Amino acid sequence: MENYYQILGLEQSASDEQIKRAFRDRAKKVHPDIAGEACKHEMQKLLTAYETLSNQERRAEYDRAYTRFSKHYDFDYRTFLKERKDDPESQAKLIFFDLLHLEEDEALQVWHDLGGLDFPLDAYLDREDWMDCSFILAEELDKRGQFYEAFILLTDIIREERRKPYFRHFMEEVDIFLKNLVRNKLIHAVDDELLVECMEELLDLGYSRKDEARWLRTMAEALVRLGLLQEARGALQGALQRDPQLPQVVQLKRRLGVDLR
Repeated sequence: MENYYQILGLEQSASDEQIKRAFRDRAKKVHPDIAGEACKHEMQKLLTAYETLSNQERRAEYDRAYTRFSKHYDFDYRTFLKERKDDPESQAKLIFFDLLHLEEDEALQVWHDLGGLDFPLDAYLDREDWMDCSFILAEELDKRGQFYEAFILLTDIIREERRKPYFRHFMEEVDIFLKNLVRNKLIHAVDDELLVECMEELLDLGYSRKDEARWLRTMAEALVRLGLLQEARGALQGALQRDPQLPQVVQLKRRLGVDLR
């Protein structure tokens, strides 16, 4: 977990004015227009840190999460959990503990050994811990090319957030993560049948009509490849109903005999 205060060169007690000043000073040094494209990633980290800490509600949420991340224990809690291999609750807590303390590979190994997506983390962690744990797991799975597993964890989180908000302002980060994952990685990583199922999953999450239109277009393309032209036509029509100006559909319209006007 990134230390936003460290990125800005500040203590956690920094005032709003100190945060603004630190951002301005550091932005001058790492802005791509000044320091070149090599600093683009550093500038993005700086912006994320500033946008979080300059908003009181987001800062409070971040402080809560980071306090948990950096928590110290008076005994070897990790060893205690590792020794309880036959206790699924202890193993769930071990996964979360390792993720919070930068033992990501070991956390993922335990998770996979317990069944991966079939292991009910939510049965053994409280709601907030489960949501935090699932998000970090999704990040690590994404880094390792396990895009479908990351997708399922993210959709579970989003569905639960819709039911009862917890992440609140951090949901923007979750949404961006999910959309980038789907657009740039998932569509190339799963077969067409599974891709259709994933698009159906997204359509149940209550996103905007434009988002749904893009996902229906992706579904229509996959259905065409599967030879299910009638179903593909229905998906494309649904996409165009949601967004009549949807781009990149001319060839699909011709293929499916949908009105080009």
